[in-house]
Amino acid sequence: MCLAVPAKVVEIQDQLASVEVNGVRRAASLMLLPEAAIGDYVLVHAGFAMQIVEADEAERIEALRAEMRGAPRTVVSIP
Repeated sequence: MCLAVPAKVVEIQDQLASVEVNGVRRAASLMLLPEAAIGDYVLVHAGFAMQIVEADEAERIEALRAEMRGAPRTVVSIP
């Protein structure tokens, strides 16, 4: 199973973004999502930004990922 991870775009140079997930920065290609801007949250899969998501949606996804790693439940419903 593969999951796209929500990440915040913190820097852009050409078609390559520096994105941050839980304080860790990684590179992500913007070839498939050239409209992404600094400050946007994007779903990253296999090194590619695939979709822009709202900040609250990114937080909800990250909370669900934390639950999968054993964190206490914080998400009670998914709209």
